[in-house]
Amino acid sequence: MNVLAPVRRDRVIADLPPCFRKEAALHPRPAFHPTVASACQEQRTGTVGFKISKIIVVGDLSVGKTCLINRFCKDTFDKNYKATIGVPAPSLHIPVTHPLTSRAPSRWDTAGQERFKCIASTYYRGAQAIVIVFDVNDVGSLEHTRQWLADALKENDPSNVILFLVGSKKDLSSPAQYSLMEKDALKVAQEMRAEYWAVSSLTGENVRDFFFRVAALTFENSVLAELERGNNARRIGDTVRISSNENDLYLSTPRKKPKCCQ
Repeated sequence: MNVLAPVRRDRVIADLPPCFRKEAALHPRPAFHPTVASACQEQRTGTVGFKISKIIVVGDLSVGKTCLINRFCKDTFDKNYKATIGVPAPSLHIPVTHPLTSRAPSRWDTAGQERFKCIASTYYRGAQAIVIVFDVNDVGSLEHTRQWLADALKENDPSNVILFLVGSKKDLSSPAQYSLMEKDALKVAQEMRAEYWAVSSLTGENVRDFFFRVAALTFENSVLAELERGNNARRIGDTVRISSNENDLYLSTPRKKPKCCQ
């Protein structure tokens, strides 16, 4: 049986973290979906809180994917760049709405290199969230995000995946330069139906808030899906009885025991 490790207090999420820009947010709600909040309070989320969310991080070479992960996981910035491929980030346990817990993110990185794309599909499958990273100082890396997203969606159902477009290396961009890039990035995010964020792995700007947002929305999406499956499923052996009362259309009645051997 898997046992969750103790959780740091600064990694506890009690409220839905705010979005970065309302112009490109998955939803502007200031709180968790009412159905999810109610289910958490009544502890009706099943095992969703104990499942590991698979979040894949994709983007061009050297846009800062690994630095972004390391800043959140280890609170460090490593200047010694090494190409990464299929290296999972350290496990993170992020509780969402006590006492339920959500582990996020489980990350796979293919270093953004073309020669790794032939095996990337293996890591794309089964993702709950896709994070597409670009360099806010490199227009080309933003243009390439569309192809990265297309590749990742070949292995996933678009209706079941949450998308995030993340601009990295914000610290290297002047306010004027960033403002121009952000306009283009917001358009791309809206086109993708992704939530937009800008971060700096060097300074840590927005990194923690971003990953908390990813964890919270992924958890919320999983709970809603679990509740929907539960509402649509009926127990094996239930009897459907047709009645003139619409409220009694589906009634669960116990199966009668056979009267044999009497």
